Amino acid sequence: MKKSMVALLALSVVCIAFAAIFVKLSEAPASIISMYRMLFAGVLLSPIIFRYRRELLKPTVKEWWALMAAGLFLAMHFGFWFASLQLTSVASSTVILALQPLVAMVAAYLLYKEKVSTKMVTIVFISFFGVVLISWGDFSFTDLSAIFGNMLSFLGVTAVVAYFLIGQNTVRNLTHWVYSFLVFSIAGLFLLVYNIVTGTELFRYGPREWSFFLLLAILPTIAHVIFNYLLNELTPTTVSMAMLLEPVGASFLAYFILSESLTPLQVIGGLIVLSGVYFFLFNQHRERRNRTL
Repeated sequence: MKKSMVALLALSVVCIAFAAIFVKLSEAPASIISMYRMLFAGVLLSPIIFRYRRELLKPTVKEWWALMAAGLFLAMHFGFWFASLQLTSVASSTVILALQPLVAMVAAYLLYKEKVSTKMVTIVFISFFGVVLISWGDFSFTDLSAIFGNMLSFLGVTAVVAYFLIGQNTVRNLTHWVYSFLVFSIAGLFLLVYNIVTGTELFRYGPREWSFFLLLAILPTIAHVIFNYLLNELTPTTVSMAMLLEPVGASFLAYFILSESLTPLQVIGGLIVLSGVYFFLFNQHRERRNRTL
């Protein structure tokens, strides 16, 4: 791999790792943080969308319904995940979020009856055992908020998997940029409606909070732009494996910035989860390569 590719991968991982830190530092409600993260990301993509503006007329009625559903699940993903970060540790939340490819495999099996090898099933069970260890390491008879935070993080995983399944199987005639712009904007509007209905304050936040809202839109968006560029040079599996470094980077930053510590069970559970996801992606890549030979 070229040094420039490695540098871009490292930059993208750092950008995403900081997202959890900004959420943790923010004192705004999770639904507000999620809303502005989506709406500001949509605004940032607007100049690119102007180039593809004719595509905005392409979606059929059925595809618009799919876009609405995808936006709703994306809103739920960020709402659940950001709420989990306010209740549990950065390490626990981000590691559980890394289960996304395994949950996607289970969902594909249940919905589309896609074949799953015994090896893959074993990897899934081992990874979920790692999640149990993480939650056990967070367990306290006097404070169950961390356990609830872990549950919210897992709900965030299921929501983002639903978001990806809808996008991959329904909306096919849009570029990634237009699709992202639409679902980001729709997700932001869903969260706006939620905040209005629940009476959550929309605007009265200090400069510190607004800077977090903006940074949460900028850094992950930069990371996704880099990932999209790297997919032209690297395999999706390589990029996905690099994204597994996000929990490691986020935990490292949380240790120095937030003074968060890790229990031995959290460390062991995290290593099991990340190893499971790594072997899943590696095995998936090898199977795909064998099919093309």
